[in-house]
Amino acid sequence: MRQSVAQAETEDTGIDLAPMLDFVLNLLIFFIITTSFIKEAGITVNRAEAVTAEHKDNGNILIAIRPNGDIWMDKRPVDIRDVRPLIERLHTERPDDTVVIIADRDSETGALTQVMDQVKLGGIAEVSIAAAPLQ
Repeated sequence: MRQSVAQAETEDTGIDLAPMLDFVLNLLIFFIITTSFIKEAGITVNRAEAVTAEHKDNGNILIAIRPNGDIWMDKRPVDIRDVRPLIERLHTERPDDTVVIIADRDSETGALTQVMDQVKLGGIAEVSIAAAPLQ
């Protein structure tokens, strides 16, 4: 009889981890859902400075223009003829997105104008140009 009481005591001394695992899983799901993912254009450019530059939190589609006229979207180089179809596809997937063009200060204005035209022809009316605040 004494052995059966000792065995019963050793079996009940464990900690039930199921509620803690459920709680941790719920926290993980919450953080995944509420995290805002930062998109990058894929390259670093020297933005022009402007006195009227202001910070905007929106701008989901980033397009970068290098000094030599290369255009980058989603961390890969893109031809000017491919900008419009890519914008159209992204606009149908997420119609509320806006575009930010990050042009290097040494890039040509013609390349910037062509990219803006392709973006607007792709269906997105709100286009912003990134600039660094004047210091």
